[in-house]
Amino acid sequence: MNLTDVQLERQDFVDNAIHELLRIVNPSDKEIPWNIEAIGSIRDTIQYWLVEYYNLTDESTFYPFVTE
Repeated sequence: MNLTDVQLERQDFVDNAIHELLRIVNPSDKEIPWNIEAIGSIRDTIQYWLVEYYNLTDESTFYPFVTE
């Protein structure tokens, strides 16, 4: 099973928003490179708060994924 275009767009949106957040809160003038490991770690934390703590959505709506 593959992700739909809408699901892929959601993944891109979340990852890009997290990268942009890092850029916005960066107090230095150094550029923050794209780092999927950092983005994934932050995404996991945000997902915890939205899914588990606040119970606002489910995991696959927040960040679509394929299970095998």
